[in-house]
Amino acid sequence: MLYIDGEWQGSSSGRSFETINPATGEAIGDVAGGTQHDAAVAIESAVTAFKGWSRLTSFQRSECLHRAYTLMIERKEALAVLMTEEQGKPLRAARNEVQYAADFFLWYAEEAKRVYGDILPAPRADQRFLVLHQPVGVVGAITPWNYPVSMVTRKVAPALAAGCTIVVKPAEQTPLCAIEVFNVLHDAGIPAGVANLITTDNPAPVGEEFVTNSKVSKITFTGSTEVGTMLAAKAASNMKRLSLELGGHAPFIVFPDADPEYAAKGASLVKFLNTGQACISPNRIYVHKSISGAFLTVLEQRVSRLRAGNGLDEQTTIGPLVDAAAVAKVDRQVTDAVAKGARLRTGGRRLVEDGLDRGFFYAPTVLSGVTSDMDVYHNETFGPVAPVIEFDDEDDVLAMANQSHYGLAAYVYTQNLGRAMRMFEGLDYGIIGINDINPTAAAAPFGGMKHSGIGREGGREGIHEYLETKLGGFSI
Repeated sequence: MLYIDGEWQGSSSGRSFETINPATGEAIGDVAGGTQHDAAVAIESAVTAFKGWSRLTSFQRSECLHRAYTLMIERKEALAVLMTEEQGKPLRAARNEVQYAADFFLWYAEEAKRVYGDILPAPRADQRFLVLHQPVGVVGAITPWNYPVSMVTRKVAPALAAGCTIVVKPAEQTPLCAIEVFNVLHDAGIPAGVANLITTDNPAPVGEEFVTNSKVSKITFTGSTEVGTMLAAKAASNMKRLSLELGGHAPFIVFPDADPEYAAKGASLVKFLNTGQACISPNRIYVHKSISGAFLTVLEQRVSRLRAGNGLDEQTTIGPLVDAAAVAKVDRQVTDAVAKGARLRTGGRRLVEDGLDRGFFYAPTVLSGVTSDMDVYHNETFGPVAPVIEFDDEDDVLAMANQSHYGLAAYVYTQNLGRAMRMFEGLDYGIIGINDINPTAAAAPFGGMKHSGIGREGGREGIHEYLETKLGGFSI
């Protein structure tokens, strides 16, 4: 069902589509196939609601977001189970994501009350300058399938806290998760038209409506760099505000003074999180040659123990990829690397035994001897493959790490404070984890440089993406 103007309704076309469990290949739900017309109606609803919502006090908007937080925590287990069924990640990871998603409601419930103005010194004795921050207006939001709950709240929470209204188009692979988030918003008492949802299996026309409709003031998108650049070009011709969180190709650098076992444990945890389907997932693991043997031994042992399966099984530690195309892409990169001289240390094949052939499973894979002529070295994998590259020199590895048009996340393992600071300052990435594989939180700004995006989500920076700055010059 679509959620427009505070009501659940079908598509204007009468169409619907199935959502599939990637672990079993079975349909788990039937969802309305929204159209461009539906998106336009939802935008009109958001326009109408904006006047009232933006004029509420920040304390009133905060109360709504607090209620949404409470309800999401109460429904945590049901949301996690649904996410595992629809997206595939293990249940423990799904529970963690629901908590992370709820944290955005809680954080921005408080940040709504922290949108401060300024009084500035003026050059004339009879002049005063006042700075005011006001909501940009109606927001069009497009969210991805890999984090189908938290990526919705990471956009909705700051937009609503700022006083904006919003229309969300979730990924066609995970619409049921988005529907349940909107059930939370509805039950929290968000006024009609403030938050609207358009599910669809034909996203292009809905996206077109977002970027061409003059009543949409801002676009926020999480997804591929290719789609993001297309949206940016179209939004520019209509002078829309834009936030983009796009692809990544994260380097993971292990220096000789690091504990190789500790670093390998960290690499295995973050690389295979969500089956490698995370934009901050390491894609190039640079290990100093003096400790590469010890590092690889531990990494191979840990990865070979990962258990693939349906995420509802508590013994499962790694879930499926999203679809058959994702499996094919991962296998092409592994085949290319091995053909060009990489050593396959574990994995390297699609998993089909014990009923896994019904889903989209690929064995957790470790490659050593990876070189710059391999596809996996340059292009985002978005799958369970850990490519390891040896290095000798700090300056050389910094140059190699920065030799990418992506700039989202990077990781560094070292016990040398000076080196840690040099790498933090020198890496051209928006997020740097120093001996830390989870440098994210609702309270922290998230976003990238270069082709990895524009703007930040989360933290105090996140709400300012939804605010205009207005200057008042008063002559007294």
